[in-house]
Amino acid sequence: MTDPRNIRLRVPVITRLEGEGALELYCRGDVLERAVLRIFEPPRFFEKFLEGKHYSEQPSIASRICGICPIAYQMTGVRAIENALGLAPGAWISRMRRMLQCGEWLQSHALHIHFLAVPDFLGFAHMMDLAKAHPDAVRRGLRLQALGNDLISLSGARSVHPVGLKVGGFHRAPAPEEVALLQPRLRQAEQDAEALVRWTASLALPESHQLFTSVALHHDTDYAMNEGRVRSSAGLDITATQYQQHFCEHQEPHTTALYSLLDGEPYLVGPLARMNLNFDQLPQPVRDLATDCGIRFPSDNIYHSIQARALECYFTILEAGRLLTDYEVQPAAVADVPRDSWGAHCTEAPRGLIYHHYRLDNEGFIREACIIPPTSQNQARIEADLYQGLTQFGLEHSDQELQFFAERLIRNYDPCISCSVHFLDLRVHRSTDG
Repeated sequence: MTDPRNIRLRVPVITRLEGEGALELYCRGDVLERAVLRIFEPPRFFEKFLEGKHYSEQPSIASRICGICPIAYQMTGVRAIENALGLAPGAWISRMRRMLQCGEWLQSHALHIHFLAVPDFLGFAHMMDLAKAHPDAVRRGLRLQALGNDLISLSGARSVHPVGLKVGGFHRAPAPEEVALLQPRLRQAEQDAEALVRWTASLALPESHQLFTSVALHHDTDYAMNEGRVRSSAGLDITATQYQQHFCEHQEPHTTALYSLLDGEPYLVGPLARMNLNFDQLPQPVRDLATDCGIRFPSDNIYHSIQARALECYFTILEAGRLLTDYEVQPAAVADVPRDSWGAHCTEAPRGLIYHHYRLDNEGFIREACIIPPTSQNQARIEADLYQGLTQFGLEHSDQELQFFAERLIRNYDPCISCSVHFLDLRVHRSTDG
């Protein structure tokens, strides 16, 4: 009988993630002692950058936080500032903002599914191998991502770090002819999105059932994106102004990202959490397609996130088409007047709930800023999932098998650290009990 191995498995850089992170597993014999997800990018200090700036600069600065989901950081901050100022921009602006978010969800989900996640489930090392074996699927992903980018550009002026959003509304309203060019593309994209849902439903996904708390915005009638109360599967039901009474951030020594806990416990945000809480708010065609494909929510299998993302792609295309039907140009913004005030808001980024709050002075300068992104909210949940998942998987597997299992699980959460892809340098340190 061989001696149990003592392993310190270090994955310095996890590939196919948006940003730089590392994984370390500490094992003794057949016991996993610790699973640590290290985020080691330097702190970026965006909250401090915003302090002392006029609130009109928030959209431009916040859009630089993330190249994949800039709208979420702009939108959450703008809405928090509008709440502080007592602004109600009105139905047309709300409609166009929801359309803008549809574009961001679509391009982000299409990127994640086709280029980051699916290779794991079909046995490919990276997207280039996937493209050789499934060229039509990759072309479909590129079409959906391009459409999402163009929806962002419609009122954002450009798809990367867009500049169209402002406190009170938009800098300009899209021209009717611009909208007219997108409408036939949205109708054509419905077929691509339906095929994507059916494709993800056909994937042989791992069975991984866990107990976790889902957290998302919830709206009484609509599938929540930018409006609603913060709810959880454990019974939480609060406004954004009550967020910090229940959610608390803390620092861990192994990472530059703050951890966030709900009443002291990890929780899940993102597409799966949204589906678990809000599936009934989806339009009937989306629910019918899910039923036809055998997709069921709520689900306790974290790998069903890819099906949730695919359904949200289908939803955003239908929703954007609805929002742009009978489009007419209307005033793009309402007047804003500075005042000494405080405001908070939550929206749903592609990867989950974002919280912002701001303290303003009577001249409109930001005196306090707080930004809590989805990845920091999911980090404790990822580590808990790694610990339980790897324990169930079994430490008798080779280091390479443990590495693949862990990387696939982390990628499934689609953590957004920032954008890069790196070669993985794996180091394993072993010792044997004497």
